[in-house]
Amino acid sequence: MSAVRLARGVTKRDFIVKFEGCYHGHADSFLSQAGSGLATLGIAECPGVPQALAALTLNVPYNDLAGVERLFAEHKDKIAAIIVEPVAANMGVVLPKDGFLKGLREITRKHGALLIIDEVITGFRLHNGSAQQIFGVQGDLTTMGKIIGGGLPVAAYAGPAELMNNVAPLGPVYQAGTLAGNPLAMRAGIATLKELSKPGLYAGIEVLAKRLVTGLRQALADAGIVAQVNGIGSLATIFFAPQSVTNYTDATRSDTKLYARFFREMLNRGIFLAPSQFEAAFVSAAHTEADIDRTIGAARDALKSISA
Repeated sequence: MSAVRLARGVTKRDFIVKFEGCYHGHADSFLSQAGSGLATLGIAECPGVPQALAALTLNVPYNDLAGVERLFAEHKDKIAAIIVEPVAANMGVVLPKDGFLKGLREITRKHGALLIIDEVITGFRLHNGSAQQIFGVQGDLTTMGKIIGGGLPVAAYAGPAELMNNVAPLGPVYQAGTLAGNPLAMRAGIATLKELSKPGLYAGIEVLAKRLVTGLRQALADAGIVAQVNGIGSLATIFFAPQSVTNYTDATRSDTKLYARFFREMLNRGIFLAPSQFEAAFVSAAHTEADIDRTIGAARDALKSISA
């Protein structure tokens, strides 16, 4: 919300571009074709959001650079920013196609708009830093949350001084927050970041995550169930879909009833997965090889039970 306000304030433009199935918080501007809880509940447009405000949000399929170009052609000099998850993780895990993020960078520069990269999920998740470093792209503004506070309420947005100096009290773009700079959250965040800097931590997590993804794919194949397992770093999602999932439309082709049955079968075996088809699974530093192997074994049994 604050990053979008800053983008609008700096560019003197009103429109923002977001991607179908991506979730950037519950501010009114983002509650159309959003992921996370809205995707789970099947809410495409949220009552209570004024139409005049909703009209300022332009939705396009994730991974569709041509669609983004069309929006900029249709709304020439009116788009303030594109906001994007570098890895979509609120419609399940959906990876960016090669060149997608860099293409967005080129489009925004060409049209004088800002690129806001939402790293609330990916920041410090894939490695000790931002996903932008992995994909070789740099946004104008970056948003982060959750992990930088060790689970306590904290969020942040950042960019170069020429942009951030427009935020009050240095500039005219107002921002405030009851929990801003909360001492407890700051201490938890500092402690978390110290833990994340320990040598080998991310490499170990990635080994476990790859073990999980490989095991799930094999279990699905052995059970004769058609599904996709998308994964990157410590993130993964099983889509009970007939084809590769590269955007929200693909994700919504998933068999949510089958996912619900799989969820219950896994829960009965002591494994608690995300209860929604459109959420991600996270492997953490607290997990062990034994945890992963137990999960794969439970999945193998659960999938056999489903396919019987």
